[in-house]
Amino acid sequence: MRRKLRMGMVGGGPGAFIGEVHRIAARLDGKTELVCGVFSTDPEKNRSMAEKLFLPEEKCYPDYETMFCEESRLPEGERMDFVAVTTPNVTHFKIASEALKHGFHVICEKPMTWNLEEALRLRDLVRESGLIFALMHNYSAYPMIRQMRRMIEDGKIGNLRKIVASYDLGWLAAPNAGKQASWRINPQFSGIAACVGDIGTHAEHLIEFATGLEITEISADLSTFVEGRVLDDDATILLRFNNGARGVIEVSEVASGEENQFKLRIYGSDGCLEWSQQTPEDLVWKRNDAAMKILRRGWAEMDDSVKALCRLPAGHPEGFIEAFANIYNEFADALAAHIAGKEYHGDFPSVEAGVRGMNFIETVVRSSMNHSQWQKFEKL
Repeated sequence: MRRKLRMGMVGGGPGAFIGEVHRIAARLDGKTELVCGVFSTDPEKNRSMAEKLFLPEEKCYPDYETMFCEESRLPEGERMDFVAVTTPNVTHFKIASEALKHGFHVICEKPMTWNLEEALRLRDLVRESGLIFALMHNYSAYPMIRQMRRMIEDGKIGNLRKIVASYDLGWLAAPNAGKQASWRINPQFSGIAACVGDIGTHAEHLIEFATGLEITEISADLSTFVEGRVLDDDATILLRFNNGARGVIEVSEVASGEENQFKLRIYGSDGCLEWSQQTPEDLVWKRNDAAMKILRRGWAEMDDSVKALCRLPAGHPEGFIEAFANIYNEFADALAAHIAGKEYHGDFPSVEAGVRGMNFIETVVRSSMNHSQWQKFEKL
């Protein structure tokens, strides 16, 4: 296919954080161009964002239903190929399902839906449509996370025994944390969890992605520290895995002073691998019988599949946006292959990861409501 993929967007209007990250990431490798969108339910804000993005007036649609209907009438190569959904959780299912019904592929922010029931219905729609669906768990696309996964697969740290993930932010420590926080702590928009849905799902997905293990049981303790909130802003979650390993997820959005401190430590019988999102170029390798090593992105012995995710040589830091871009790049390759009638299997998180994430949220909440009683984490 000798053309750029054509992207539509729902969400990401003035003042939105994650929508702009999606737009930057999508165009980073030159495979995708934004051609239309619905950026806000406020008509003036919608038009303002379209103008800022240099979109023609007719490509700024009043709502996503109109956009999908009008775009689907255009011939291939003129209509959008896929839509990026960057709205609050409560609208994900409605937008994604409507896109699939009109024949458009989807890349969606996490968590995938408002509840598990919607996630299962969306999975059915994706399967029935044969279209490509990607979920934006960007942390899984950092090069050194992929290197971590490959080293675990190769047995570099032996049999896995203990997994510890911590994700701490301080942005919700105050009662009024601003526009970006307001919908995340409102159950009408975010669902039954706030902190666990926002960042806990990142930890759950990254653990299973990096280790290849499956969480089988969960014991959770959710807390709400800021007076007046009804959803969690802090959580501690104990884990049991299908190989007998144990783990813990500690997440907080009221950890005053923390910026975006996401860490993953994986302990095996022969060593430990450790990664931190705030120093993402480094993968720490520890053993009892050798000095600690810090493997750097650009390291000569990196697996070739990991090198393919790197745009710059060592010493030229890559980070958050590049990880988003790696998801978009893999999604674009899969979509181009689909259009050409070819097989392609990317490493980007799929609708299955979305179902897993929603099931994780509901299992965690159920455990916490039952005084941290252990709950089976079923594979649906």
